[in-house]
Amino acid sequence: MVDAAPSLNTGDEVEAPAASLRLVGIVLAAACGLTVANLYYAQPLLALISTSLHVSESAATLVVTLTQIGYALGLIFVLPAGDLIENRTLVTRTLLGTALALLLAGLSPVFGVFLAVSVLVGLTSVVAQILVPFAAHLAPPAQRGRFVGQVMSGLLLGILLARTVASLIAQVWGWRAIYLISAGLMLVLCVVIRRVLPARPPSHTAGYRTLLASVVALARDEPVLRRLALSQACMFGAFTAFWTAIAYELINGHGLSQGEVGLFALVGAAGAAAAPVAGRFADRGWGRTARLGALLLGTASMVLAALGSSSLVLLAVSGVLLDFAVQGHQVMSQQVIYALRDDARARINTVYMGSVFIGGAVSSAVVGLLHDSSGWTGVAVFAAALPLAGAILWLTGPTTVTPRAVSPVASASSASPTA
Repeated sequence: MVDAAPSLNTGDEVEAPAASLRLVGIVLAAACGLTVANLYYAQPLLALISTSLHVSESAATLVVTLTQIGYALGLIFVLPAGDLIENRTLVTRTLLGTALALLLAGLSPVFGVFLAVSVLVGLTSVVAQILVPFAAHLAPPAQRGRFVGQVMSGLLLGILLARTVASLIAQVWGWRAIYLISAGLMLVLCVVIRRVLPARPPSHTAGYRTLLASVVALARDEPVLRRLALSQACMFGAFTAFWTAIAYELINGHGLSQGEVGLFALVGAAGAAAAPVAGRFADRGWGRTARLGALLLGTASMVLAALGSSSLVLLAVSGVLLDFAVQGHQVMSQQVIYALRDDARARINTVYMGSVFIGGAVSSAVVGLLHDSSGWTGVAVFAAALPLAGAILWLTGPTTVTPRAVSPVASASSASPTA
């Protein structure tokens, strides 16, 4: 294939021309949204999956857990390669794997096979997190928070609209159809990304094993990164708890159909407005205070969900507020962590998003047990406690730093190539 998009960089840090940056931003936002959506298609379909594959509702929640575990594995073992392998090539090859995994998911004959393939779907959908640091490399420093926020808006819309689209398609063609349709979309994305996005060869020259070792070193040596990662893990745990259990609550407690569950999920798309707003807050230096506000808003939204469980309106409002809080906190946190090390943004994202999705996987596993024993109220109380734990982290240590381009980890990680 002939590359239509030339390389825009000669080093690790680039600034694209304004017109090119707008087009690249649109493609990045769309690609992030379409790929990350693969992680969330199953959430509103758990009742259908449990019936079709003859398992209990609590067993069906394992689909969410294992998909997120697969994603966490991809963040740990695939995402760091973004600092080693030319990014456009890495993305397109990974998307081919996503397409195959989705095809197998849509054709899975039994629950055990579907669970195994769910891990692969999560593992290969890590493309979205390769593209977010790519966006940070392309944007001028003064616009980085806003540009990353715009790309993250696409990612959040993918998360939020995934549930609506999956529900509506399942009502017409069955739950398997969304996986088959998404497989085709991944192939289309391969072509678009190859032809539109610029090439970005990273400056890191050490081998893969050294690269993974440097991820551990980053987590050890960057306390701000650890705190922000744990705080967002708490926020995402609340997000996962709410959206994993809400379909059961809406169907069993309020008598909604699968299509109506999809329409309910659509209201959460309003939370996408948080991304550009949060990016501007971060660019103006208001991020630290606004992050605490987002954590407290996350707790308040889940208290509202617990107290207002009898009202669809209050449940919808709590979902919007939670999505707004989660997305806002993430964008403002990423503005800080991407400034830590210009040469290690993919590995920084590995530590950050790996922690986030491990938190989500643990939360979804707990939700399966809580929903059986304590119902919706137990899930909502659990979800309310998680952002509060993140607020305690904010209060007890540093969550912002002076940016720097290179640290001792960089020297160690790029010293000499290894196999």
